[in-house]
Amino acid sequence: DGDPVLLLHGVTVDATFERREIEALTGAHHVIAPDLRGHGRSTRPEHFTLADHVADLMALLDDLGVARTAVVGVSMGSYLAQSLALAVPDRVSRMVLVVAKSNALTSSSERLLAEHAHELAGLTREQQQLWLGAQMFAPVTPPEIVQQLIDWSTDRAERGLAMTAAQLQAANDALAGFDVRDGLPDLRIPALVISGRYDVLNPPSDGEELAGLLPDARFEVFERSGHLLTWEEPEHYIETLREFLG
Repeated sequence: DGDPVLLLHGVTVDATFERREIEALTGAHHVIAPDLRGHGRSTRPEHFTLADHVADLMALLDDLGVARTAVVGVSMGSYLAQSLALAVPDRVSRMVLVVAKSNALTSSSERLLAEHAHELAGLTREQQQLWLGAQMFAPVTPPEIVQQLIDWSTDRAERGLAMTAAQLQAANDALAGFDVRDGLPDLRIPALVISGRYDVLNPPSDGEELAGLLPDARFEVFERSGHLLTWEEPEHYIETLREFLG
């Protein structure tokens, strides 16, 4: 029931990562939360592109009979939200872009790993991913929040939904060269851009730059969050979503 809202998750995770938002918005909104191509329960091809993601979303909306929707995109999902809005602006009513940016040569996680390659030399892929996961939290994030994410990740792996190294590479490769800066000034869609104060992947400066390129955007910083602000400040996040989505 209610006005549609399309939730787009980040790289490596799936729609279950957004379970709080799904539960909180259902009833007031028609919530659409897919596992994106290459992730979760969706197919995982060896190669795909950002354009494939956008085509998937347009086909999904067509199949559901949704002519126009709000879009909430987190990290990678924010790149898809911007790309979808640029491709079919008449189908996007408003956007929430979380831990977002407007351009990148590669995925933010690949960039951070490359920047710290000398520190990570000799570590296994699993050890590098554990190090990367630790960087995503703010220093003030309570240990119980960290444990909740560990438990979620463990459960997901036990259900066979974790990504292989090749699948992760394919998902990251799809984001290579992402850059929508030229089109954003013409995108007259109400937008809310949210950054985490301690985000080392997509820092607040990226979010502020993005908001500055959009004609009708509000920029907000969550002061107690890193890259995982939807889990680090869940009540604040859901309250902010409800206020903006109406």
